[in-house]
Amino acid sequence: TVYALVKLAGKQFRVSKDEVLRVPYLGKDVGQSLEIKEVMAVGEGSDMRVGAPFVDGASVSAEILANGKDRKIRVFKKKRRKKYRRTQGHRQMYSEIKITTIA
Repeated sequence: TVYALVKLAGKQFRVSKDEVLRVPYLGKDVGQSLEIKEVMAVGEGSDMRVGAPFVDGASVSAEILANGKDRKIRVFKKKRRKKYRRTQGHRQMYSEIKITTIA
């Protein structure tokens, strides 16, 4: 199967057609389509095309399925013997996308 290495929201992902993955929040509404131009490699096996840094003319299309918040993590700070403790919660926003085409 053909796959691509794309750079999206500051991270790199290996994607293939019809794959569903969670990426950092993209700020778009559910149902909107997305065109990813920053493709670093595309192909399969010996037919792989690698860019420097990006492959010319390559693009990946995706559709946004959902936006949401991830599970809560605890941020805990402490200084020993100083009676200093701080607890804070954080829920990271994410977008769930489905890869539609790799061109």
